[in-house]
Amino acid sequence: MRVTKDFLRGRGREAMTDAEKDVLESAVERIEELPARTIVVRRGEPVTFSTLLLDGTMCRYMDARDGFRQLVALQVTGDFVDLHGYPLRRLDHDVGTLTDTRVAIIPHQRIDRILIEFPHLTRLLWRSTLLDAALHREWIFRIGRLDAAGRLAHFLLETYHRLRVVGRADGGSFDFALTQQDLGEALGLTSVHVNRMLRRLREGGLAEFSRGTVRILDHDRLARIGEFDPDYLYLEEGPWYGRD
Repeated sequence: MRVTKDFLRGRGREAMTDAEKDVLESAVERIEELPARTIVVRRGEPVTFSTLLLDGTMCRYMDARDGFRQLVALQVTGDFVDLHGYPLRRLDHDVGTLTDTRVAIIPHQRIDRILIEFPHLTRLLWRSTLLDAALHREWIFRIGRLDAAGRLAHFLLETYHRLRVVGRADGGSFDFALTQQDLGEALGLTSVHVNRMLRRLREGGLAEFSRGTVRILDHDRLARIGEFDPDYLYLEEGPWYGRD
């Protein structure tokens, strides 16, 4: 089975030829297993490879001078975590794992060949970075305009839909190993405030949280609270792909 099979899966991907599938697979130099809370790329350091996330959860983040950090992106299975590092040659943020992960390492020299010989696959790589940009815009909206409950509701639905299209969520449930501190760093909230919002969603019958698992109980009410419209995810079967 191809390790790159989840790249752009369920995200409106145009059909890839067998040759394109083969060249993407052959671009993988090695597979690495990384423990949780590992720094993969440090801000400002030269990068010579990009990382395709095969299993687990990663993040991009920035540290403030007061010691706190802000998550600026959550990466799930199938994501090219740092493809933008290919043209930039360095990153303006750190990349790390939140859970135990399995990643494919793709040297930039092998991406050079793709750009020269496979224009359609090049367009798909470009599409991947455009989807990242769409997520960034939505994160700005979420933190800038929603209240605490809305931020959490939006984040949970976004994560659910992203995992659903790569086969990592089923029946409204998905694995969710982020801590309350992680959530606070993603949503611009304190962990105490996150705890209150989790309790509010649970007591309101909107979602259940148990042993690293989230279960969405009332998708429509969560969507109203979080002003969630999944169009920006470009799901291949329409805006509500994967609803149970």
